[in-house]
Amino acid sequence: MRIVLLGPPGAGKGSLAGLIKDMMGIVHISTGDMLREEMKKGTKLGLKIKGLVEKGALVPDEIVTELVEQKITRDPQLAKGYMFDGFPRTTQQAQELDRILVKVGKPLDFALYMEASLQMILTRLTGRRLCRQCGALFHLKNKPPQKVNVCDLCGGELYQRSDDNEQTIRKRMQVYETNTKLIIDYYAAQGKLRRVDGDKETIDVRDDLVTMLHEDKSYQNQRPSGS
Repeated sequence: MRIVLLGPPGAGKGSLAGLIKDMMGIVHISTGDMLREEMKKGTKLGLKIKGLVEKGALVPDEIVTELVEQKITRDPQLAKGYMFDGFPRTTQQAQELDRILVKVGKPLDFALYMEASLQMILTRLTGRRLCRQCGALFHLKNKPPQKVNVCDLCGGELYQRSDDNEQTIRKRMQVYETNTKLIIDYYAAQGKLRRVDGDKETIDVRDDLVTMLHEDKSYQNQRPSGS
């Protein structure tokens, strides 16, 4: 199964990505992880990326696309299937991804779009707390710490990210919706868009996903026998 995962911050993409990876055993491809790995290796491209990041500049489409193409053409594990998370972010990236996938004979099956209401996203993100020491994630409602502002794992101080406030989140959502609508329309026009209700609890999303996959012909044709 070959998937693109789409959805705004707070929609639950991380949980859904984990579900899909566990259910299907496919490779989870995060372009953010790929950029960090390239910088860590110190390659010519990695040094260029590092220079851009240190200046606070965005990494250009062509660099991200180059890394994606390297991953697709060189990683034998992708034969089992893959899931893109954080890519594509623009219609041009979506078109480039299609070009690469057609060239290697591994076209996309569908794009999963996690829809979530603004109120749910606000609830999730404003309640989020992180540990300064170990980075553990908590939530005031869904996963509260045993002691107020104290990490259960290491005893470190919990804090709220500066951008996890209602005003900033509303602005981020406006930008996201403007930038993403064209990508949603792009995959919908191809008949490859599948929608998942991100307002639901994780276990309900899992059940919806299982139902959707078992009804999907491409999944039926590709899943291992007996599954």
